[in-house]
Amino acid sequence: MATGVDAKLLKSTKFPPSFNQKVDMQKVNLQVMKKWIASRISDILGNDDDVVIELCYNLIESARNPDIKSLQIQLTGFLESQTPEFCKELWSLLLSAQTSPQGIPRELLEAKKMELIQEKIEAEKAAEEARRKRTDFGRFDRDRPPRGGDRGDSWRGVSFSIPVTI
Repeated sequence: MATGVDAKLLKSTKFPPSFNQKVDMQKVNLQVMKKWIASRISDILGNDDDVVIELCYNLIESARNPDIKSLQIQLTGFLESQTPEFCKELWSLLLSAQTSPQGIPRELLEAKKMELIQEKIEAEKAAEEARRKRTDFGRFDRDRPPRGGDRGDSWRGVSFSIPVTI
């Protein structure tokens, strides 16, 4: 429900054309979107602000077809100048999610796929580095002179008694 001030802001604010499209929240995987919302708001604010995150959750869950324009107006006090960008990203993801069979935005699926590929590459690099270190360690071990070599260690284990006279 918009107050008089909110109604004026709704009329005077220029919104992207995509905000005129409706999103059916029943077709969206809400848990995935909640993770994205929490992460994105935390990035913007620099900390985990549960109040703002919960407000955003409530605004998108409050109706089957949430009003992104109203959401933007209500979040402006918290996210300030980054609110339009956040809302545009959110709406784009929600529009994508409702057309996906799993209800997950294609962009988030692609990002996750790239993250997994990057993790696999890093794991392979770490395994290769560990293999190389093991090989290098084995080489150094073979190059080391045997114990008791020419270091004067051949007397090890031999005991001497030296008589002391007073």
